[in-house]
Amino acid sequence: MLLENKTAVIYGGGGSIGGAMARAFAAEGARVFLAGRTAAKLDAVAEDIRQAGGLAETAVVDALDETAVNGWVDSVAEVAGGVDVSVNVISHDAIFTPLIEMPVEGFARSMEKVARTFLLTTQAAARHMVKQGSGVILNFGGSDSTNSSPGLGTVQVGCEMIEAMRRQWACELGPHSVRVLSMRTGGVSEGMPDTPEIAPIKQQMADATLLGRTATLADVGRVAAFLVSDHARTLTSTQVNISCGALVD
Repeated sequence: MLLENKTAVIYGGGGSIGGAMARAFAAEGARVFLAGRTAAKLDAVAEDIRQAGGLAETAVVDALDETAVNGWVDSVAEVAGGVDVSVNVISHDAIFTPLIEMPVEGFARSMEKVARTFLLTTQAAARHMVKQGSGVILNFGGSDSTNSSPGLGTVQVGCEMIEAMRRQWACELGPHSVRVLSMRTGGVSEGMPDTPEIAPIKQQMADATLLGRTATLADVGRVAAFLVSDHARTLTSTQVNISCGALVD
């Protein structure tokens, strides 16, 4: 198995993307620790993993709280003997307003949330990874700076911030054999409701790809499991594009 004897922490582990990654990591042998704000959602993912024979534990953790994040990661490292993988897929407070009309306070709050959570969670994991001389930080939702679109508001800017942090972290952590990566999908339509309002959007997402389909949650999980495994040991400071051709490199 790709991740046998590995320990993974996932913020937003009760969501669709975080849950897909958690299930895939556990299926490949990892012990997964899920963090989020809603215990019921975390427990549902953990139960799926346990039913499939995997190992999963949950904790309600505010990924914006420095004390809570550091305390939780330290406790995971103590119990598991280290931290091998850290993933942050918590939701952003997106504001879909043109920047010329953007309320300054709203923009500042949105950017502060992105910067704070990705700095805190990466710092907490990196301290342990540097000590053990190995580890992988995986971000989700990488941007395409050559293909910005109007109306995305804080989404594009926030993703660019995450990518800038990814590059800097990779530079600083590389000498300690810690890899930092991000994934971009161009959108995952699976799980979106088939309502009259949403169905055309899902079709537009598929039509925008070269393969005529979008990535599934299982696709996200499988690729993520490979990226954080030793089979991808040469990859760091880069985005991995699984957009089915919606985002052309």
